[in-house]
Amino acid sequence: MKQFAELFAELDGSTSTLHKVQALRHYFEHAPAEDAAWAVYFLSGGKPKRTVPTRTLREVALQVSGLPDWLFEESYQAVGDLAETIAHVLPTSSTLPGQSQGLAWWMQHRILPLRNLPDEDRIAAVQTCWNELTATERFLFVKLVGGGFRVGVSKLLVTRALAELAGLDAKLVATRMMGFADASNQPTAEQFSALLAVPANSSTGQDPGRLGQPLPFFLAHPLQEEPEELGPLEDWLVEWKYDGIRAQVVKEGGQVWVWSRGEELVSEQFPELQDAFAHWPDGCILDGEILVWQGDAPAGFNALQGRLNRKVVSKKLMADAPVVFLAYDLLRLHGDNIVNLLQRERRTALEKFYASHHEQSTVNAMPRLLLSQSVKAHNWDALKLLREESRGRGVEGFMLKHLESKYGVGRTKADGLWWKWKIDPMTVDCVLVYAQRGHGRRASLYTDYTFAVWETPPASEAQAQEVAQAIANGEKVEDTVARGLPRLVPFAKAYSGLTDEEFKEVDRVIRKHTVDKFGPVRTVVPVLVFELGFEAISRSTRHKSGVAVRFPRMLRIRHDKPLHEADHLAVLEALLPPENAV
Repeated sequence: MKQFAELFAELDGSTSTLHKVQALRHYFEHAPAEDAAWAVYFLSGGKPKRTVPTRTLREVALQVSGLPDWLFEESYQAVGDLAETIAHVLPTSSTLPGQSQGLAWWMQHRILPLRNLPDEDRIAAVQTCWNELTATERFLFVKLVGGGFRVGVSKLLVTRALAELAGLDAKLVATRMMGFADASNQPTAEQFSALLAVPANSSTGQDPGRLGQPLPFFLAHPLQEEPEELGPLEDWLVEWKYDGIRAQVVKEGGQVWVWSRGEELVSEQFPELQDAFAHWPDGCILDGEILVWQGDAPAGFNALQGRLNRKVVSKKLMADAPVVFLAYDLLRLHGDNIVNLLQRERRTALEKFYASHHEQSTVNAMPRLLLSQSVKAHNWDALKLLREESRGRGVEGFMLKHLESKYGVGRTKADGLWWKWKIDPMTVDCVLVYAQRGHGRRASLYTDYTFAVWETPPASEAQAQEVAQAIANGEKVEDTVARGLPRLVPFAKAYSGLTDEEFKEVDRVIRKHTVDKFGPVRTVVPVLVFELGFEAISRSTRHKSGVAVRFPRMLRIRHDKPLHEADHLAVLEALLPPENAV
């Protein structure tokens, strides 16, 4: 644990990419292979299931530290991170017998077994662990058992460090790492050694990898300039951009494996896809999108959410939310990677694969393999007109893929270009009503906001100000409504989109206009109007507003817009797609 804690401190304290890669390489070179395997797992995004609830960690910290609850809460609010707060308040231990044990030992013998202990035994075990760790190690321990570990290192840097250490091509290492951070994977020394091994076929640089392993996903860049600047339209494959789950389907060893872009194995969540693709030949990988498909069009992402993170998918759920795999690339065929073929060549291969297998890829009389449409237009202006149909089609815009591009690794321009040309976001003018402190470098600022719209429009500016004054006076909403005043209805939370200076400006306003608090949340007098952007909206029974928005972000502070001119609920409801409208 000591070595990993030292690595964490070095990575967390540096902003230099070169320094971080050097620190990673030094650690991987000197750490035992079993410890290095777990380090790769965590540093590349692995998150095992939480073994101790955060509530329990807090309770144990209160017992051990002897602090009153209010003082611990104030410390937590000042620090902004539970693990860091616990590490600060725990008394120093005089004996540290656990320091000599490595990360793998701690994971296998102390952290993972916590999950199966009764509550009383778990509390005692956590106390024992803390007695054997330094403050930095305690911080890491809380992060690991609470499932909240993260540090300022991308998977790309981990890949680069491993590639430099082993003298291998970074693309090969990236391929080997696919699926390494899946929650079901328990890293081993053998897996780490396999990451660094010389490929069996050194002439091609391709090796078999683990059974059912996906390939690194090629990611698109957001298109910022006018599309005409990309050159002739005929040089590009144009496809609709769907709002589903990016996935790869792997058929290997007689099995079907479905992987999400987040490198999670999601096969069991979509059993009909496993059944439909069982006849595919071994040694193929397709890239595409998982969508709920109803009639001849995709349903919204909200319909797909009900299928996610389920251990058992009922027949009723499969019937109510039937899924398809919309394929738009072929990456491996008959065991051979074809990612280095040009886009036009892979598209031709994909169309042949689809023609051979789509009829058999059927479950319950529903085709489960669809082919992404190649959108045709005479010129960019005609394509812009088609793009305006996106929301009516249930899509987000276009994907633009250069016909000469290879299938790269991650968001790179080295192997060609993919662009996502999304439609402009939906927008609404809303009011900040609650605030919470951020995390990490934002722990001292209120940066996480809850926004509301008027349930019905205020009759006048004076009436809106009367509502604000009632909130400032601590008056209950029920009482203000009883007096005939309109209410503000919360509908979204957002924490991105502003500059550091804008966050500081809003933080000052929040501190000046806070009137109540419950836990870490502050009630704020409604004095700031924001323009909020979001990708999609759907009806929701979980929210008081009756709607839920997807990917909300702050576009700007509307200093020019008074409180009574903020939008009302009917404006949000008018944005609902036809199938969600009342």
